Amino acid sequence: MKERFKFNTVGLFTHDNKATVDFYTKAFGFTTDWDGIQPNVEMMLDDMRIILFPRDAFEQMVAQKFQYPEGFNGTVELAFDVPTFADVDKEYQHALTNGAASVLPPTTEPWGQRTCYVADPDGNLIEIGSFTE
Repeated sequence: MKERFKFNTVGLFTHDNKATVDFYTKAFGFTTDWDGIQPNVEMMLDDMRIILFPRDAFEQMVAQKFQYPEGFNGTVELAFDVPTFADVDKEYQHALTNGAASVLPPTTEPWGQRTCYVADPDGNLIEIGSFTE
């Protein structure tokens, strides 16, 4: 049976594309050929793709105003799996060093996952986790 859809991209609406590009490239290793001018940004990490678009430019494009969460955005998360519990701790610190805000420090949960949460410059939640000690 032919696939109907293939989910391949997460789009984020930003306050500041440059700050968000800087964060994802430094904290997680995404790459981009963004020219620093165009409103649309595409970033890649292996087969993961994130696109960015400024909130004000999006509202202008669709001729509508939107309500955006203030502070941490609790409506969606980006989740990154890492190989081991130690990698959760290492990547958490790396994200903080590169501008993330801490939401939940590395914690081993009763269901066997070590996980943590940080927020990007726009308050989008990012989970970093592993089920392998």
